[in-house]
Amino acid sequence: MPKMKTKRGAAKRFIVRGSGSIKRGQAFKRHILTKKTTKNKRQLRGTTAVHKADVSAVRSMLPFA
Repeated sequence: MPKMKTKRGAAKRFIVRGSGSIKRGQAFKRHILTKKTTKNKRQLRGTTAVHKADVSAVRSMLPFA
């Protein structure tokens, strides 16, 4: 049986909180920002939690988190 390995791309994108929820960064804030409104860009700041439908997929990529 081979070793279990963490998906390194996922490890760079997600952080498991102490409560068990998973934190992620906001998308759509990297480029093509001129056509986005100031309000939209402001609301994309910071982090948010991973949706509960995606939590199991993220957990399988982070077996040791």
